Amino acid sequence: MNLSFEEEEEEINLTPLIDVVFVVLIMFILVAPLVEIDRIHLAPAGEEKKADMTSFQENSAIKIHVYEDNTIWLNGVMVSVEELSQALMRLPQKHLSPQVFHDRNAYFGTYQSVKNAIEAAGFESIDVILKPG
Repeated sequence: MNLSFEEEEEEINLTPLIDVVFVVLIMFILVAPLVEIDRIHLAPAGEEKKADMTSFQENSAIKIHVYEDNTIWLNGVMVSVEELSQALMRLPQKHLSPQVFHDRNAYFGTYQSVKNAIEAAGFESIDVILKPG
């Protein structure tokens, strides 16, 4: 009796792997247009724009400065975050947007606290001016 064993090469079936890759690729193609990216459009820099911005800043009645040491000043008077909200509620000019001059080296958490205090005081918009550091 002659027994001959032929060795069969085992082949790896790649079809399921390719199917999964195509399904993931199709998902990315379908989902990518639905993802929204928030963008802030900045005005073009120029000398005439700087002059307009300076006059706008000087005419505002509500100025909040956040300095590098995270101190908060409302119209030249140092206040805490709690005092800021109460002081803003007492202001009669609700139609104006407060201007927040935020130092680049100040903490973002300080900005967030100031923004929350402004919202709590009933203002609907703010102007944020970042100070170069």
